[in-house]
Amino acid sequence: MRVVVQRVSRAEVRVDDTLTGSIEKGLLLFLGVGRDDDDNDLEWMIGKVIGLRVFEDEDGRMNRSVLDVNGGLLVISQFTLFGNLRKGSRPSFNRAADPEMAEKTYHRFLERVGEQLGRPAEAGRFGANMQIEAFNDGPVTIIIDSKDKRF
Repeated sequence: MRVVVQRVSRAEVRVDDTLTGSIEKGLLLFLGVGRDDDDNDLEWMIGKVIGLRVFEDEDGRMNRSVLDVNGGLLVISQFTLFGNLRKGSRPSFNRAADPEMAEKTYHRFLERVGEQLGRPAEAGRFGANMQIEAFNDGPVTIIIDSKDKRF
């Protein structure tokens, strides 16, 4: 499982000109599910995202989590995080989960992070063409990979 996390002052996602999710201060997550991902990857990733300390404390240090600042989460499914360019310039997505597994995992991720937050996470629509507007704060962008924990 891979997640690209961006700290934002606000973000929103639209599908067919219809707003499907928006947050003020919080984290915008782009979530990719790999074909080898399982419940252990899911739970590990949720813990990392919820505990990620990228918000400033009173001393101006990144020392607070999204829970600490009562921030929101906007989660966008993005299989292209598993694109690889080993053979040329056209990405291969053969390491991404099949759509059925990926959608199930995406919805489970939304459910579980909502439980951790104490309120639902905002979301795009799985498999849809989405327009995302984000106001990055910092900018702060972190990549997290459940199979390569050195990131």
